[in-house]
Amino acid sequence: MTYNEHNAEDSCLKNQHEKQAQPKTNPEVPRGDAAPAPDDAGLETGGVAHPSEASADDSEANLEFPEGGLEAWLVVFGSFCGMFSIYGLINTSAVFESYFSENQLRDYSSSQIGWIFSLYLFLVFLVGIKVGPVVDKYGPRLIVDFGGILIAASLFILSVCEEFYQILLSYSVVGGLGGALLNSPCYASIAHWFDQKRGLATGVAMTAGSIGGIIFPIFLQKLLPSVGFAWTTRILGFIILGLTVPATLCMRSRLPRSNKVSSVWPDLSIFKDLKFTFSACGIFFMEWGLFVPLTYIVSYAGRHSGDANSSYTLISILNAGSLLGRFLPGLLADKIGRFNVILLTLGLCIISAFALWLPAGDSQAMIIAFAVVFGFASGSNLGLTPVCVGQLCDPRDYGRFISTAFMVASFGTLSSLPIAGAILEAGDKGDSGWTALIVFDGLSYVLALACFLAARVMAVGWDVKSVY
Repeated sequence: MTYNEHNAEDSCLKNQHEKQAQPKTNPEVPRGDAAPAPDDAGLETGGVAHPSEASADDSEANLEFPEGGLEAWLVVFGSFCGMFSIYGLINTSAVFESYFSENQLRDYSSSQIGWIFSLYLFLVFLVGIKVGPVVDKYGPRLIVDFGGILIAASLFILSVCEEFYQILLSYSVVGGLGGALLNSPCYASIAHWFDQKRGLATGVAMTAGSIGGIIFPIFLQKLLPSVGFAWTTRILGFIILGLTVPATLCMRSRLPRSNKVSSVWPDLSIFKDLKFTFSACGIFFMEWGLFVPLTYIVSYAGRHSGDANSSYTLISILNAGSLLGRFLPGLLADKIGRFNVILLTLGLCIISAFALWLPAGDSQAMIIAFAVVFGFASGSNLGLTPVCVGQLCDPRDYGRFISTAFMVASFGTLSSLPIAGAILEAGDKGDSGWTALIVFDGLSYVLALACFLAARVMAVGWDVKSVY
């Protein structure tokens, strides 16, 4: 497969660097030199360049990246530890949802309980918009340290919570703010050390979410019956604190820091670009589909087995499938195209929902098959989103594009679980309610695939051989 002219016009970092590297008047900048203007230091992490800074743009184009080595891979390890904390908890939300619905919040509806997890995700994405430029200015270490402490503190407070508002404030608000502070530096630090291998490095770091999603549910399954909820969550908090230490020590910036905190507030004028508009809508519907199984699969399996605690291993199986799903599609995307791969994985999500989950009923084999297939297919949902958005823009505009995309994503996460919970309640949590919830999940992915397909067709047409 080869790039056609549309690919050359629309791809982000790789092709833009090639275009700007052509003038002979720009000498190559050695690694570690501070030649780029300070305001451009954040380009790799979401900062926004000013058009007048032409000399800085030329220098940025010629920056060299280590692409490996001990220091670079230690940064990836630090990001791995940070993502273990954030996405390990996110991927364990089904266990908390099941436990809350049967204990502290048994008198609350599924829709009301869904707000706890939706608000957490909403804050991680929306507040994270402003964290990137702060990382550009001050570096990642203090922010990572504070984020890890907040997540751990949220679990310590959660251990004594009994009321809905207490759980909402501790888990959703305090934990969500901590996740927002920790999430952005994990991606930003890698971008300082990798360019051509950024997809590989990010994919390696993102496997942490799957590994955390395998370990944490088993951990909760074993400890909840023996030591109770309070001490289980406290021990989980201490684990998060332990992970914060290597995350803080290993994550570091390399490019010259910005002299000021650049603004990357969402820019609504970007929606004039229809390719971006369709992609943003695709992200919104993808968020709708992604977190429904991650949150409700344990309750679904527990309803048929009669023992929710024994169903906790199902979320571990799902995350085991996503372990390869986070790594392999990212590696493949660099070869056959980012949009091409995300279309394939979205199609597999649709098949898993309608062909495996919908007819599963009380079949344990079908439920496990769904968990494995959906886990693999959905593993790339979060990882490929930033690189797909980056392919639509000039690297100097990446901050505006990704912040606007995350704004859209945050409202998708905020609304998905309350809607799913309301659908489940409408069917009295019976067969009709679960059927409607599964159909909602599958149709969300259908809409996401249609939107991403429209963006790809607008960029390169219907040519299936185009690498895009």
